[in-house]
Amino acid sequence: MYSVMWSEHCSYKSSKLHLKRFAVLPPTTPRGPLLAGIGEQAGVVDIGDGWAVTFKIESHNHPSYVEPYQGAATGVGGIVRDILAMGARPVAVMDPLRFGPLDAPDTARVLPGVVAGIGGYGNCLGLPTIGGEVVFDESYAGNPLVNALCVGVLRHEDLKRAAATGLGNQVILYGARTGGDGIGGASILASETFTEGGPTKRPSVQVGDPFMEKLLIECTLELFQAGVIQGIQDFGAAGLSCATSELASAGSGGMHVTLDAVPLRDSSLAPEEILMSESQERMMAVVTPADVDRFMAICAKWDVLATVVGEVIDGDRLLIDWHGERVVDVDPKTVAHEGPTYDRPVARPAWQDAVTADTTARLPRPATSDELARDLVAVITSPNLADVSWVTDQYDRVVRGNSALAQPEDAGMLRIDERTGLGVALATDCNARFAFLDPYAGAQLALAEAYRNVAITGAEPVAITDCLNFGSPEDPEVMWQFVEAIKGLVDGCLALGTPVTGGNVSFYNKTGTRAILPTPTVGMLGVIDHVSDRIRSGFAHAGDAIYLLGTTADELDGSAWAGVCHGHLGGRPPALDFDHHRRLAEFCAAAATGGMLTSAHDLSDGGLGVALLEACFRNGLGAAVTLPGDPFVALFSESAGRVLVSCPPAQVAVVEALARDHALPVTRLGEVREAPELVVTGQFTLGLQELRDQWRAVIPAALGLIA
Repeated sequence: MYSVMWSEHCSYKSSKLHLKRFAVLPPTTPRGPLLAGIGEQAGVVDIGDGWAVTFKIESHNHPSYVEPYQGAATGVGGIVRDILAMGARPVAVMDPLRFGPLDAPDTARVLPGVVAGIGGYGNCLGLPTIGGEVVFDESYAGNPLVNALCVGVLRHEDLKRAAATGLGNQVILYGARTGGDGIGGASILASETFTEGGPTKRPSVQVGDPFMEKLLIECTLELFQAGVIQGIQDFGAAGLSCATSELASAGSGGMHVTLDAVPLRDSSLAPEEILMSESQERMMAVVTPADVDRFMAICAKWDVLATVVGEVIDGDRLLIDWHGERVVDVDPKTVAHEGPTYDRPVARPAWQDAVTADTTARLPRPATSDELARDLVAVITSPNLADVSWVTDQYDRVVRGNSALAQPEDAGMLRIDERTGLGVALATDCNARFAFLDPYAGAQLALAEAYRNVAITGAEPVAITDCLNFGSPEDPEVMWQFVEAIKGLVDGCLALGTPVTGGNVSFYNKTGTRAILPTPTVGMLGVIDHVSDRIRSGFAHAGDAIYLLGTTADELDGSAWAGVCHGHLGGRPPALDFDHHRRLAEFCAAAATGGMLTSAHDLSDGGLGVALLEACFRNGLGAAVTLPGDPFVALFSESAGRVLVSCPPAQVAVVEALARDHALPVTRLGEVREAPELVVTGQFTLGLQELRDQWRAVIPAALGLIA
């Protein structure tokens, strides 16, 4: 029990010293105080009209390398139960994914399995997958990142907590039987470094059953409605060890549990294996004796197995018996919350200065129009900017009928209230190349990109969750990256007024001696008063005017152009102005409410050139534009805080005036055209039909799915 509960994955022993920095953030959003924050199973945000949203992102990285399908599937299942345990109905998921090179042999094993696992589990649950990322980089070879976000909806009064209170109250385990899958996963699989040849240890990855989870969701929601649950905890990492110790530690008494009563799939399991098993689709509830029969009847209705395994007792001990023998007698607070705190060495890498000095200034830039066009085609058809519909088409994006926006839009959006149209928008983002160049700035740029992607839909960004993916904490250079990223997020959230509601730390993402690029993934939540005001990302009508909001500078370090065309990663990330981002968000909200814009698309990876092509591809339209300043910088710079927008001719003066009112630089670029071609005046013309086919074929062709 101490082994799993004090593991890196469960106790955060290497990170909690630094995570305390988040405590300086006010527990409030632009829409009001947080209803639950860091330390709960998931954060809960008040979005108005008595509605609340709970959302959280976590990782299932190492299991997804060992067994891609089940690793990814159970990652979805675990985060869904976290949301359910807050008293909410899970309503959507997102999946930021990162793999080794697209053409690497192992990617052909891991990528399809992960995608099938996410789609198979989420689709069976009836949850739309409304967003995410797909990124390829050499550093993730042998250590993919499978991060999963879930969002749930509840009324304020339905909020639930994980605490075992009330002397004599019964402790009920309900859901699937306990098996031998995932034993020690938290302490071994998620807390060890992989070798070049594979994981150092290969315990069984959890095996998921989405149909059981769907029954568990509906059963739990009816139990909530019936008012028969006093406290609830999902089973995740560390299994029964975690559920019992955390429930008991948060309550007002102790707990006595009889392991003999735990329903098993494998009768040969030893008591320590039962305590550590991470079998999926299980929950634990605290119920008054008077409500037990009602609880059991509801479980029987949904064909969900439920068993009384213990009770709340006087005192402050967690007591667990097996075959009449006392096998556990511990202070649950010690087990759950008083694990070791490591103040690990932190050292700025000796190579950091050389990386910073190695800017793109030394790289040859395209000198002719033909070379400009060549580089743009190379960038848009590179793995990280190619079409990901082969992935997203395996996910149901519209099930439940409340998806107002979903991939390939810049953010997902959900209708929360059919009566008022109230909705939320969500985006997940991180450019790990920027985080490698400067983890402080890179984390802030991830925050800013997620903020922009939510804002350009017309929603107001209000709060974040984060999944901090890094190498081994035993490496002082990795710890420096980690600490700098946290500092960046804290300062950025203070500037934007977006609190951190919770999240996850994933360490030991390393194969051999090589750590992954530092990847502090940010999930941003926004609120929109009526989803009918949403703004889409693609050009919508021929004749619409095209504008660029924001300032473009010669900022190519860490850019897609540098990586794709020259294999280069060095220099400094783009500069960042948070006040500009706040004004940009206010502009987008006003434009959305006024119906002024027909499209808005964030400029990030690849810069303006990629944004123009993506906006054209979306609805099969073309564009004619004139580039301001240096054509190369205009096309490929990745300066932060820029948005490509379009509006009807009748709205031109209104949009320009609104931009001026918000002190936003605004540049008229050109217009949307019916003909499927991108005309860059004085430079080149690209036919879009053939290029779109090439862009769409990159991932399936690399996987051998098309010739």
